[in-house]
Amino acid sequence: MSPLLRRGVKKKDAAERVVTLISKPGCHLCDDARSVVEAVCAEAGAVWEEKDISRDEALHREYWEQIPVVLVDGEQHTFWRVDADRLRRELGA
Repeated sequence: MSPLLRRGVKKKDAAERVVTLISKPGCHLCDDARSVVEAVCAEAGAVWEEKDISRDEALHREYWEQIPVVLVDGEQHTFWRVDADRLRRELGA
């Protein structure tokens, strides 16, 4: 049994997770990432959102060299290329 489960911490269901894609206009990697995030989240039942670094100075400062960036529940999951299987595992799908 997982140490987290032994301590009574319940793992979140995919429907309780929020995936955030941080992107910018004209980015072909962002287009690819969007397709993967959209498909995996639809399959898993997770909510996803997209934020544009060109409209948010704080996001731009933090992530401009890593675009696209995927966050799961506010924590960085990956950047540049999104692996669908890895995202599925993260979401428990």
